Amino acid sequence: MPRPTYASPHPWRVSIPYARNIQRELAREVVARDRFGPLRLVAGLDIGFEAGGRITRAAVVLLRFPELVRVEAVVLRRPTAWPYVPGLLSFRELPAALDALLLLERVPDLILCDGQGVAHPRRCGLASHLGVITDLPTIGVAKRRLIGEHPPPGPRRGDRVPLTDRGECIGTVLRTRTRVRPVYVSVGHRVSLETAVELVLACTPRYRLPETTRQAHHLASVLPLPDSTRT
Repeated sequence: MPRPTYASPHPWRVSIPYARNIQRELAREVVARDRFGPLRLVAGLDIGFEAGGRITRAAVVLLRFPELVRVEAVVLRRPTAWPYVPGLLSFRELPAALDALLLLERVPDLILCDGQGVAHPRRCGLASHLGVITDLPTIGVAKRRLIGEHPPPGPRRGDRVPLTDRGECIGTVLRTRTRVRPVYVSVGHRVSLETAVELVLACTPRYRLPETTRQAHHLASVLPLPDSTRT
């Protein structure tokens, strides 16, 4: 099988209005239904920054599913090429993330992203942006709400409530541990919201965050590593 290229259909260094227009165009290509095969390898993706934000550090962890045993991990550093702009984080983070994905020896069947999918003002957060570009199934699992309103979910693991924006359901507020702050799950690409919630629970046996993104976060923002490291 030929290795993927993940070529971006648009430039990354663009004006803010142009970037927002790109998001609107990509949002039209999001597939919000289940369109994936057997899940054997699930990936977690997270982005950290070093040197006051001048260096982007992308981490991808690949786990065997459903055992959640790590089979591969990659950390890659790149100079940061875009400023921090709320709502446009994918333009700052995805160039390094795409390069990190290319270093994997195997292609993931699903990627869980530490960020938003369609729970975004233009319905194209990082998870959806990544999914449409790569055509890989993706799910957004965010620690914090970006937009939308919701009542509090129940206190027990698995309790959930809809996240809505202007009358539209854009995600699910999900309790992954009893009496622990919930996470915000939204469609990325090629996974329905109902299935996304169940997969997030399946990847979260112990902690608040899925093992995929929890381990990726540790590599991206906690553990000191040399450049372009494979573990």
